[in-house]
Amino acid sequence: MRGLDGTVALISGASSGIGRATATRFAEEGASVVVADIDAEGGEETISRIANDGGEATFVETDVTDQDDVASAVETAVDAYGGLDVAFNNAGIEGEQVGFGDQSNDNWERVVGINLSGVFYAMREEIPAMLESGGGGSIVNTASIAGILGFPNLSPYVASKHGVVGLTRSAAVEFAADGIRVNAVLPGVIDTPMVQRSGEADPESTEQTVAAIPADRLGEPEEIASTVAWLGSDDAAYVTGQPITVDGGYSVQ
Repeated sequence: MRGLDGTVALISGASSGIGRATATRFAEEGASVVVADIDAEGGEETISRIANDGGEATFVETDVTDQDDVASAVETAVDAYGGLDVAFNNAGIEGEQVGFGDQSNDNWERVVGINLSGVFYAMREEIPAMLESGGGGSIVNTASIAGILGFPNLSPYVASKHGVVGLTRSAAVEFAADGIRVNAVLPGVIDTPMVQRSGEADPESTEQTVAAIPADRLGEPEEIASTVAWLGSDDAAYVTGQPITVDGGYSVQ
């Protein structure tokens, strides 16, 4: 993929699932990767896997709702590898699955804090680092098909992911002339620990979900990683402000 070899990439939520698959993919493409996650054990496992495959990676324990932590992650990229070229703001949670009237303030604030405010805090640190280099950069934010669709019992999650799409578009317009591209990836139902937890709690629900996907299967984390790698590369040099849906056809029905 053009333009990833020799770059510096910061990836949050990289202790498992989509984040880990993307960190691995970027390292395979020749990028130096900063793995940021609140899960230190999982994050260290990610960089260990990258190192075992001959890649370059550094882990930074990061709570994306803590602005100082986010700033530290960006500083690590600059200090360790000389700059920041690509950022994948991927950390997120689903929160409680309960009806609208039963959603607690704590759940709302936690989900929106991680999924939306965390993306804002990250971009606010990443963009100046990219501007300082003078070479532009690429930011990819993880939204979801819940960023363009509605789902019952997930109102904070859906609201936060719609917010990520709007934030992505706004930043894309503001910084396009500076050579910074900002896009969002919108995964469908992907075989990650989050979905696996849901399936363990309600296997029948997972079967019904798969039956509703035209591709007739769950997506794989590596399929999202491929999309993020493309968006981060020179192959997507004229793509910005776009919510890219990767969902096996679910959202077009």
